Amino acid sequence: MDHRATDQADRINALQSPVLQFVGGALSPEMQPPKLLWVKENLKESWAVAFRWMDLSDWLTYRASGDDTRSLCTVVCKWAYLGHAHMEQMTNKDSAANATCGWDDVFWQEVGLEDLVEGNYAKIGRSVAFPGHPLGSGLTATAAKELGLLEGTPVGAALIDAHAGGVGVMEGVPQRLETTDFDDPLCTRMVLVSGTSTCHMAVSKRKIFIPGVWGPYWSAMIPEYWLTEGGQSATGALLDHLIENHAAAPIIANRAASQKISIYELLNKILGTLTAPFRSALTKNLHVLPDFHGNRSPLADPKSRGMICGLSLSNSEKDLALLYLATVQSIAYGTRHIIEHCNNYGHKIETLIACGGLSKNEVFIQEHADITGCKIILPREKETVLLGAAILGAVASKDFDSVQHAMRVLNAPGLVVEPSKDERVKKYHDAKYQIFCSLYKEQVSYRELMASVCS
Repeated sequence: MDHRATDQADRINALQSPVLQFVGGALSPEMQPPKLLWVKENLKESWAVAFRWMDLSDWLTYRASGDDTRSLCTVVCKWAYLGHAHMEQMTNKDSAANATCGWDDVFWQEVGLEDLVEGNYAKIGRSVAFPGHPLGSGLTATAAKELGLLEGTPVGAALIDAHAGGVGVMEGVPQRLETTDFDDPLCTRMVLVSGTSTCHMAVSKRKIFIPGVWGPYWSAMIPEYWLTEGGQSATGALLDHLIENHAAAPIIANRAASQKISIYELLNKILGTLTAPFRSALTKNLHVLPDFHGNRSPLADPKSRGMICGLSLSNSEKDLALLYLATVQSIAYGTRHIIEHCNNYGHKIETLIACGGLSKNEVFIQEHADITGCKIILPREKETVLLGAAILGAVASKDFDSVQHAMRVLNAPGLVVEPSKDERVKKYHDAKYQIFCSLYKEQVSYRELMASVCS
């Protein structure tokens, strides 16, 4: 959610470093090089005294084990580290953590962070390990006491939270849905980790370069697979924002509390009382572009902003329910845009696996199925990020010999949500998707027109 470093990201991207081809062609302000540059330029005293810069995942394993080894997941996905420099090291499954060899000196010097190169990148990582690799000697005595666990309990190299969700679900597909058209069915799936924001993650055995989509990241989630990572910067956060700032929000909140249900459950019930040929058609005159916090993928435009077409003076509970539904649909159109873009560049995504808080919302999931035309599999385990983290611990403790082995044993499917077979629903969403795409094009034209008179 932190986009303070948008200017720094623009300046870094203007240098057109070869490193950028592995982040979809442009660094996001959500990534660490622009954030670090922002700190250096704006918090000079903090910059001067900092001992280490860490992702949260690496900080937690450092606190637990005392081992400063970084996860290949964090440094590849957020720090412009070229993980494929370690490809040959996969031949030795029991190898120790590896000295870093994927930092690009020229990149860090060009962007103005040359001081991080000093000491063989000591401040941002001198050694890396594959997710699940055991760190140090396990829990230190101090950490064990703080956590109420045994000293020496294995600690595995971590994953970013969304990526742990991917490890927790990606093998959880019912046998009847396993595709036989491809050598590796894993490469036909996309994981949606949907909460405050949404991550869209797909893997492949070969690297696929996709403009505007992060990656390809080698071994950043599942060892020996290339990861493609799309995303939407604000999804759950956007729904909360629009609902909480609507005039009818206090009334809805009080009613939901009296019924001991969430606001979203109440809004879903209200939608069920409204008349239309089918639920989606309730929003035929209300269209939303969900880029209130920029567009992460596939347009990679942090300057994009949200748009709503079809507002009136009415601010009733019904109007709030319709705005909520139109926003859910807009998020799903964004997912469709990402899937189509990825498939156009070589992916073969057929099935979605959804987890995270928004996956518990029936309207959110059904609209995604209808709009993308994909079956959506919900995992049996509701806390999939925790399952993914547990898999790393199980690999670190040698209960499983690899992340993939643990995934095959511990991932399990739950409910399968099918897209509507009603042809009217498909035609409706095809039409609204055209409007969705046009909203961004219109916004760009407005931006260009105003820039021409304000420069």
